[in-house]
Amino acid sequence: MGLFDKVSQTRQQTDVTLGPAESFAAIALIAVAADGYINDSESKAISMTLSRMQLFRSYPDDVMRKMLDRLLMILQRQGVEVLFNAALATLPDELKETAFAVTTDIALADGEVSEEEEQLLNDLYGALGLSEEMALKIIDVMLIKNKG
Repeated sequence: MGLFDKVSQTRQQTDVTLGPAESFAAIALIAVAADGYINDSESKAISMTLSRMQLFRSYPDDVMRKMLDRLLMILQRQGVEVLFNAALATLPDELKETAFAVTTDIALADGEVSEEEEQLLNDLYGALGLSEEMALKIIDVMLIKNKG
């Protein structure tokens, strides 16, 4: 790797800035892509879940799609860590429990949790500063919700 490649890579990693809504959507997207692919139920779950939230009510479909496309591009080009760190930096404290709940719900949308999704949820609750007790409550509720 040459010097210009290193400079370019460093710039790309530091240029990612997200707003609060984008940071929330980024965490949800990372959860959906945790097992290496996005299946139809997960794709529908993220769109439907975000569109029902107060945070995204004013987002027309095309704006939501462009936002998710931008986040997916960052994820593909710069990796999970860059997107995750950018999201954590701007996610408001009052949305941290909600982000974990939505992420858990999306991970369970296909009826099972892969090892990668489980690892993500373990990492996420710690990174968000949630207590283990709160994380377990959220997981329990989402398991009940997705049982049927």
